Amino acid sequence: VKHVLDVGADGVIVPQVNTAEQAAAAVRFSRYAPDGARGVGIARAHGYGQSFEDYVTRANERITVVVQAEQAEAVENIESIVAVPGVDCVLIGPYDLAASLGHMGDVEAPAVVEAIDHVTETCQAAGVPLGMFGVTTESVRTYVENGFGLIVVGVDVMLVVSGAKRVLTGLREMIVS
Repeated sequence: VKHVLDVGADGVIVPQVNTAEQAAAAVRFSRYAPDGARGVGIARAHGYGQSFEDYVTRANERITVVVQAEQAEAVENIESIVAVPGVDCVLIGPYDLAASLGHMGDVEAPAVVEAIDHVTETCQAAGVPLGMFGVTTESVRTYVENGFGLIVVGVDVMLVVSGAKRVLTGLREMIVS
């Protein structure tokens, strides 16, 4: 967490957060003392010391902490996770969640949908913003329509492959015509 923030990221997305204790640790390592345990050092985030005081003074308020709920255990503990001060958003990882529930690759299995609904309802009741991952824009449409504020779509390798396929298709059409 420290390394990512020290290079200048405005926040972190912490995977595999399954308990309130893990969520609290994510927040603690994202905050400087006295609010946390983030190490202090000269780094890119504060201009290698040129804006150190300004950065350190405001960092605890500005850094966003997103925890990923992507395991059955996280769903079981979601009420206590969202109650952790400093958790700014919960990002649902539907594919890992499906796998942990015994439905590898089936994010539409009833148990998976029920788990996602539980996380959604709990976060909305607590006023904690939600995020969702999907492999296509269509797969996240419902979540966009339901007010999820953090939408992650695609995987870098899949995007490269789909682009390469479009280029190949275009070349084949040129050659055939």
